[in-house]
Amino acid sequence: MSTKLHIGNIPRTSTVADIEGVFCKFGHIDSVEITKDPQTGLSTGCGVVEMSNDTDAQSAINRLNFTQYGGRTIGVSRARAI
Repeated sequence: MSTKLHIGNIPRTSTVADIEGVFCKFGHIDSVEITKDPQTGLSTGCGVVEMSNDTDAQSAINRLNFTQYGGRTIGVSRARAI
C-alpha cells in the first residue's frame, strides 16, 4: 500500500524531477505532484510525493522534515485525507 507525503515550503522553481531526485534516495516513488495556483499556473510551494512502501516513506519524513532544500526549510509529513 502506498503512502502519500505532503511537502511544504519548496522553492517555487522546483520541478517534479528535482523532487524525485530528493526522495528517490529513500525508496521507490509512485508519483510526484507539485501544486499549482489555478489562476496563474505557478507553483504554490507545496506538493505531494506518493511512495510505494510505508517504511521508506517514514524514513523520508524522518530524514527530510525541517531540512534545507533550495535555501528553504521544508516540511515533510504524511498527507492528511480530505
